[in-house]
Order: sequence, then C-alpha cells, then structure tokens
Amino acid sequence: MNSEIEKVKRELVKIGKRIAQENLIVGPGGNISAKVGNRVYIKASGISFEDATEDDYIGVDFNSGEVIEGDKKPSSEIWMHLECYKVREDVKAVVHTHPIYSIAYAFQDEPLKLFTPDMVALLGGEIPVVEYVVPGGKEFAGVVGGVIKNHNGVLVKNHGLVTVGSNLKEALYRTLLIENSIKTIFVAKLFGKMGFFTKEQIEEIDSLEVEKYRRKLLKEKG
Repeated sequence: MNSEIEKVKRELVKIGKRIAQENLIVGPGGNISAKVGNRVYIKASGISFEDATEDDYIGVDFNSGEVIEGDKKPSSEIWMHLECYKVREDVKAVVHTHPIYSIAYAFQDEPLKLFTPDMVALLGGEIPVVEYVVPGGKEFAGVVGGVIKNHNGVLVKNHGLVTVGSNLKEALYRTLLIENSIKTIFVAKLFGKMGFFTKEQIEEIDSLEVEKYRRKLLKEKG
C-alpha cells in the first residue's frame, strides 16, 4: 500500500470518529469516501464510524464500482459517491450524514441561504433541498449528483445531508457548518427575527483577500 493511500485511510478513520462524536449519525448510518487516483475508498456496509478501522474502508474502482481492495461489502451508497466524483473533477471527498437539524430543516422546502461570512467562504452558495428518493440506487445517485454539479452540499428530505470537498476536512467542515447554521436559524426564529445576506453582501465578502486565503489554506492542508 503506498503512502498516499495509507494517509487517506488514516484520515477516513479520524473523520469518521469525529462524525460519531458530533452525533451526526446513529450506529452504522452514514458514509464517507475519498478519491485517490482511480480508486475510491468508502466505509464498508454495516460498520459504525466509531468502530471502523482502516480495514473497514474498502477500495473500489472509480469507473466500475467494483471492489478492488478489501474483503467487505462497500456502503450501499457507493453509486452516489461515485456520481459526485464524476460530475466534479475538483471533488476528492464526500461526506454523507444524518444530522437532526438538517433533516428537520429539509421539510421546510427552502434552500439554506447564506447569512454569515463563514458560510460564504466555505459553502460558496446556498444549499438546495431535494425530494426523498430511495437510498442506495442509481436514481438517488443521479438526484444528488445533479445538485452537487453546481453546489457543495445538498439536503435530502427524510434522509440527510451530503457535502463534498477538495479533501475530507473541507467536506466535514461543510457538514458541520450547515448543521450549525440551521441550528442558528432555529434559535433566531424562536427570538422572532432572521436575516440573510443580500447578493451584494455575499459578493463583497467573497472578494475579501482574507477569505480567499482561508479557502486556499483549507484546500492545501486538508
């Protein structure tokens, strides 16, 4: 096993345990993956993040989806992961979780709009909502991929959240930021008011050198 693959597998284990600690899933739910050349490493089916070891991240062929490394069955969401990589050459990691607030928010039929500088810098744009599709198949993969083609995340009704990134850390941070932003909306509406950025405000933040520098660091040090 070459050093790049070893590094990616260690990172998958680390990110997976963080996902479990943040209560973004329950039991064996959710799945993450990372692309290395023509291979995609994804969590094995039925394995919980907190228990997963490097051996529980299975290597599959990017083009065919066939297992080429490991003796376990890959997550049933493998087709969705592969589709995210196929529609975006810049995507090298996919994180799929089942966060409580994100699932609840999706029922509102409203995209998650931007209202903080962090959201502008890290999410890049609003996060759309799509209707529920039976998980695990190519139809689900096509629906998610259709959104990911132009966005860095998607909320799926009755299911969960999918985010992508140039590395696992960026994809995870997007997941955490989306869930925390939705919590903020919930609290703001309890107080009575909520405010979102205008297009002009978003463009102003997006052009700041400090935000460009932060994005650059995250992509380089993932």
